[in-house]
Amino acid sequence: MARLGDVLGGTYVIRGTLGAGGTSNVYLADHLESGEHYAIKEIPVEKAERAGMLAELRLKEKLYHPALPHLWTAWEERGNIYLVMDYVEGVGLDALIRERGAIGEKKAVEWTMQLCKALTYLHGFHPPVIYRDMKPANVILQADGKIKLVDFGAICQKKAGKTKALALGTPGYAAPEQYGSRPRSDVRTDVYGLGVTLYHMLTGHDPGRPPHLICRIREWDPGLSPRLERIVMKCTAKHPWRRYQSCAALLKALETYEERKK
Repeated sequence: MARLGDVLGGTYVIRGTLGAGGTSNVYLADHLESGEHYAIKEIPVEKAERAGMLAELRLKEKLYHPALPHLWTAWEERGNIYLVMDYVEGVGLDALIRERGAIGEKKAVEWTMQLCKALTYLHGFHPPVIYRDMKPANVILQADGKIKLVDFGAICQKKAGKTKALALGTPGYAAPEQYGSRPRSDVRTDVYGLGVTLYHMLTGHDPGRPPHLICRIREWDPGLSPRLERIVMKCTAKHPWRRYQSCAALLKALETYEERKK
C-alpha cells in the first residue's frame, strides 16, 4: 500500500487516499512536473488476472467521452498494477441521496439521460463494452452540474461467440442474469442497472440494502409520474427481453416522457 509522499512511476507523488476496497486502493496524486491532480488506482498483482487486466487496460485507453474519466497510463511496480486516471472532483450520488433524500424528478431524469448517452457510447464499440456495475456510488456530480461515471472495475468487452461473464456487480443493482451458475451480461444488463439507479434517485430507497426490493416508485411517492414509473419498471424487468433493448431506446423514452410532460 502506497503512503503519503511516495513517488510512483518516478512521476506521481501521493497526496492522499480517495478510497480503499477489498481488491484496490485509490489515491490522489500530483504530477511532479505539471502539478496537475490525478487519481491513481492500485491493484495488487495477486488480486488481478494479469492477462485479463492488461486487456482491460488497453480497452480503457480507447475511451474518450465527457462523462467518462480517461485512463492515461498504467504500469506494474512493487507487486502492484497502477492506473493513472482523471481526478474527478464532486460528490457521489449515493452520498447526495443519503444527505438530501430523494432527488427531484426533473434532476433524476436529466442525470439518467446523461448516463444513457455515456453507456450508449460504450455500447457503440465493436464488440460492445458493458459497464456492469451501474449504481449511484459510481456516479459523481461535478460543480457544473454534469455527471461522470467512475470505477470501471467490472467493465468487459463482449466478444463474438464468447458470452460468458464473471459474476460481478453489486447486489440490488446487478441484473438477475449477472448471477447464477452461468452468469451472462449484454447491453440490457446496463439498462437494468440504469433503471435501478433511477429508482434509487426517485425514491431515496437504497435497493443495495437487504432485502434488495424494488417496488413501484409511486408507492414511495404518489406524486411521481405514472409514465416514469412504467419506464422504471420496464428497465428493471427480470427477463432481458422485456426491458428496453438498448440505452439509446431508454434515452428516447425519457426524452419522449419529458416532451409529453411539457
